[in-house]
Amino acid sequence: MSNLTINLEPRSIAACANPDLPSDLAQAFMQKTLQHQVDVYKAAETNDIILDLAPTGTGKTKAGLSVLRHNSQSNAVYIAPTNALIAQQTEAADKFVRDAGLPHIVKAASAKHIKRWRGDRVGKRSGEKLYNVLREPATIFPECGGGQPILLVTNPDIFYYATFFDYNRLDRSNIASEFYNSFATVIFDEFHLYDAKQLVSLFFYLALSQEFGYFQYNRKVVLLTATPEPACEAALRTLEYSGVKIAHIDGESKTDHLISSQTAVRLEIRKQLDRDALIADIANEVVHRLKNYPDQNGAVILDAKDILNRLSDELRARGLENSCGRITGSTPLNQRQKSAQKQVILATSTVDVGFNFEREVEPERQNLDWLIFSSRDRFAFWQRLGRVGRVLGKPKTDVPSQAIAYLPEQAWEQGIENLDGFGGREALKQMLESLDCMNRSFLEIYWCSEAFLEIAKPLLEFETFLEGLPNEYLVIKVYQTLQNILNGKRGWDYYRRRIKVLKGAEDIARKTVKEIQKNWKYVKGGQSFVMSYLRAYCPEDFDEIKSGRTSIKDIEQMIQKDKELAQDIQEYAVIIKESYAPLFRFRDSLFNSLKIYDPHNLLLDEVGETNLDPIHLLRFYEFETDGERIEVTSRAEPPYNLAFSLLVDDLEEFKNTLLCKLYAFENCSIKRMHGDVVRPTPSVIEKQLIPGVIVAETAKNRWAIARLRKQGLECYPIFVSSYESPAPKQYTFFPSLSGILAIAAAGVALKCPDEEDFWVI
Repeated sequence: MSNLTINLEPRSIAACANPDLPSDLAQAFMQKTLQHQVDVYKAAETNDIILDLAPTGTGKTKAGLSVLRHNSQSNAVYIAPTNALIAQQTEAADKFVRDAGLPHIVKAASAKHIKRWRGDRVGKRSGEKLYNVLREPATIFPECGGGQPILLVTNPDIFYYATFFDYNRLDRSNIASEFYNSFATVIFDEFHLYDAKQLVSLFFYLALSQEFGYFQYNRKVVLLTATPEPACEAALRTLEYSGVKIAHIDGESKTDHLISSQTAVRLEIRKQLDRDALIADIANEVVHRLKNYPDQNGAVILDAKDILNRLSDELRARGLENSCGRITGSTPLNQRQKSAQKQVILATSTVDVGFNFEREVEPERQNLDWLIFSSRDRFAFWQRLGRVGRVLGKPKTDVPSQAIAYLPEQAWEQGIENLDGFGGREALKQMLESLDCMNRSFLEIYWCSEAFLEIAKPLLEFETFLEGLPNEYLVIKVYQTLQNILNGKRGWDYYRRRIKVLKGAEDIARKTVKEIQKNWKYVKGGQSFVMSYLRAYCPEDFDEIKSGRTSIKDIEQMIQKDKELAQDIQEYAVIIKESYAPLFRFRDSLFNSLKIYDPHNLLLDEVGETNLDPIHLLRFYEFETDGERIEVTSRAEPPYNLAFSLLVDDLEEFKNTLLCKLYAFENCSIKRMHGDVVRPTPSVIEKQLIPGVIVAETAKNRWAIARLRKQGLECYPIFVSSYESPAPKQYTFFPSLSGILAIAAAGVALKCPDEEDFWVI
């Protein structure tokens, strides 16, 4: 029997019997102050960064908001991890601000919120609105009066695009200026949810705050997380060496005045099963618990949306439709509220943060008595386990909870069966940390590679602003600090040169052929980009320029006279721009979501519309479309495999020039397959350039590709053909950011479209 059982002791957290806080803050905590909340507030008096590590559900939000009082007359920003949390945290922040007597105006700022802000005074562009609401809130919200600071509650995406100069060209500099200069208090909530790429933007902001002196002017940054990533902790220690004052607040280190925060949990650990066996196993458990514990509430949290939806089908078939409700990324807000009141909640990672399983009629004990969940890494494991048995503030705290966790089969190969079943939470923690399969993949690989090209983009903007000024050297200082934090190997000049090429590509891609012929030399980064083009496609001309035998003026005349050359340059600019696009997006998504209609409750508990990723739609559903409306009709049985097809001019040239190279491929389409048989594939994806890396699978690298698949990277078969060779040749396609990570992790040589070495490890 491979199942393991361990009893986890109840958890407690220290209350503060005599909180030495200003009376207004004590009022905001409603006389129920926890020690970690007091510690966070006090640590902010003398530290630049405050890391609150208190367990999930123990008031870290209030702890972070208390820091506002140290800069009570200045703007602040609260970065909530998801759009679903923005409204909730805006409400919580608004109440806290009022209770604490702070002057801040609290405003939610997701993309949808900003779009709804009035535009009659400043214009309709989202960037223009955002800039003005930070500069003077009354320009958008007349009820704000004048002079009051604003507390902006936004998401990591907007924070990223603002600080990395990715807004509209008319607004990007203004917005970036406000995001760097305006906020005296910055709160990152649940930042452990950020992946390797997303963490880069956080560390960039911290490094810049240090080197540009914002911490010297009392900027406070609060990082809230119950499950810190070890690599992040190491990176923060490196930041400390550069002079940043960092306080680590552990909510469970104090042993006085303890109050219960989580019940004892009997945890059973099981091997992840195949789809049908897993559905049957969980369905039997749910039926058993509803039958034998009719007064208990439970939840199932799974990584795979398709498996969760099929589990919902199975439970409906067993007559439990009224007992079970679904909450996934597809569930509209009004349906979420109804589903949350069901006895059993079936959910995806949507509920991992900020969802407290609250009931309209609150029980005296925990809101969640039992939990069944899957987990791909130890951070999700602890996050989900922390949802069951929460009893902070409850009158009844001694009713044990139960949980079942499904872990990857590799955990048994790596020794999880040696877990000490009597060792409690500490033994479980040590065991999970020893399992490689429970690590978060690719973090260091990305950090010491093209992360530096990503951060070069905003640094180049700063270099332009500071050119010729006494503090121009700060750009190098920021870069060197990030080199130390992320373990980079190459200097600023290398990435400065490369980002100029990309900047030139971005701007030239927007130009007409006539504009390129006339003005390419005056486009920002234009000369760097054209030199890149010559290096890749006209090496002899490139060598002539490098040797001094040909001047840039000669190239200018060539482009002016040769329309076809200018057109080639424009096409190359588009390819370069789209190839690198995944590096400059906060979230990686191959295609935009589609609006679908669900009349048969395949995704929703109630008939209605929702948004769905096209890849998920194509794999798991049969559907009909008239070009405007997409209606799902049934589940695909069995689910489809997806493959890409690519038409090239010359198959041999493709093999010689585009394999193992980051590129944006045109004439690329997607098709559904059962085994080796192509099935009808309705057209729901608009034709576009698709970035990624195509590799030939050989006996030598097959193991590496299999390993990357196990680590969760997206990859697909791709069939490449040409007009002269219609019989397709099969390769493996890692699209978008997956291509970058795959090549790096597998150790395969990768080139950029301009023949630069891509990875620096």
